[in-house]
Amino acid sequence: MHSSNTKNIFAISGSLRAGSSNHNILHFLAKLAPAGVNFTIYDSLALIPPLDPGLDNESPPDAVFELRSFIKHADAIIICTPEYAYGVPGQLKNALDWTVSSGSLDGKLMALITASTGGENAHAAMLLILGALSANLLPDATLLIPFIRSKMDGEGNVVDDATRVGLVTAFNALLQNL
Repeated sequence: MHSSNTKNIFAISGSLRAGSSNHNILHFLAKLAPAGVNFTIYDSLALIPPLDPGLDNESPPDAVFELRSFIKHADAIIICTPEYAYGVPGQLKNALDWTVSSGSLDGKLMALITASTGGENAHAAMLLILGALSANLLPDATLLIPFIRSKMDGEGNVVDDATRVGLVTAFNALLQNL
């Protein structure tokens, strides 16, 4: 059991690919988490079924129930996503759609990192989506990282100093609001 002073950060990658730049960014941030902060990287995004309003009730599919539970118990959420075809990855958008009726993200402290080849369109769409879900998205914890692959090495480490500083700054902004 966690002490009452322990804070929980729940991190979601918009990429389903193991070893993606977005997963690697979340692992980078996890290493920065101070004592007293649990940092959980969600790895079950692929298990969320397509949104079916007929199943969106008090007993949703197990994977949806689990996602909502993680969100409920989180003090803050970080979403780190790529851009696919000029938009938000479908599986991430689907998972967020499952939170609409439950109000899971209403007022929830959030950070958003979009790391992709470009990313501007997905970033703009995520700002709209999270606004529609009434998330408490901190402007100082919002970061767009274009051309991410040129800023990481073959092992997934952030090697670009400006990117590293941006990530640390965004993460610290989130931590200061916990």
